[in-house]
Amino acid sequence: MTKTTNLSRRHFMATTAATSLILGAGRALAAEPIKTAGIYTVPVEQQWVSRIHKAALAAQDRGDIAYSFSENVSNTDYARVMREYAEAGNTLIIGEVFGAEQEAREVAAEYPNVAFLMGSSFKEDAALPNFSVFDNYIQDASYLSGIIAGAMTESGNIGMVGGFPIPEVNRLMHAFMAGAHEINPDIKFQVSFIGSWFDPPKAKETAFAMIENGVDVLYAERFGVSDAAQEKGILAIGNVIDTQADYPDTVVASAIWHFEPTLDKAIAEVQAGSFTAADYGVYSFMNQGGTSLAPLGTFDGKVPAAALALVAQREAEIKSGAFSVTIDDSEPSSS
Repeated sequence: MTKTTNLSRRHFMATTAATSLILGAGRALAAEPIKTAGIYTVPVEQQWVSRIHKAALAAQDRGDIAYSFSENVSNTDYARVMREYAEAGNTLIIGEVFGAEQEAREVAAEYPNVAFLMGSSFKEDAALPNFSVFDNYIQDASYLSGIIAGAMTESGNIGMVGGFPIPEVNRLMHAFMAGAHEINPDIKFQVSFIGSWFDPPKAKETAFAMIENGVDVLYAERFGVSDAAQEKGILAIGNVIDTQADYPDTVVASAIWHFEPTLDKAIAEVQAGSFTAADYGVYSFMNQGGTSLAPLGTFDGKVPAAALALVAQREAEIKSGAFSVTIDDSEPSSS
């Protein structure tokens, strides 16, 4: 079922002009916030979508956009919802079209004056200049979290539970595995995909099976994995969001995605009238502020010093360009 939510600030933001100062003009001019819609196939609480939603709320608080959204939109209904928002006068539409690529691009072609910024496994098309793509290229922070996992495992056996083996998931798993192998090349991995973006019970059961098979650290790409780790008293590494506050004895570290650089770039392009087809994936890189490693928090002082020194070294090298994390979109396998 599609649930459309009008945020409490939206009416105010849509009817109250933000003020911008034009240099040299000596007077303030009213700037209407960009009418923006988000279309999500899962609840906004789901970790990946929550980061897009958070960035949109921040942009609304600044007065840059007037934001409304729909969540739990099925792939078969996605094109219809896109059309409804376009017809309603939204000039920027954001979302994720991994399961509705062709239909979404067909709709975008019907509304050339609307800017579409969509999560996608495919690239932009110059023939469709109003349709830009993005993905969470947070392999930099995933690599660093892998170093920590490699230092924390005692069994040398790490479990990884993902949603689907698509590029956006695969690249993070490969980066994590590479980081773990840098600190300990003998580590083995158990890899499994649950075939869902939001099925915490299934993810939890999959993690339980891995624990039975000897893993002592879990890579929690999906919700439910950290619950299993907590119940069985083993460690977990988070993904996209920081869940340590919910699992203070379980989640050691997390690779965080910051969608703000991606959305802010799109907003600036729409404001300037220069939005065009582009791949916004680069704005998720660490050197663009699109990803970071969450603070250790409750695990401060518990991670080996050698691992932390390597994390600090690699982070500095990633930001300077001296070290690049390999982007591997192929499906990972158990080892």
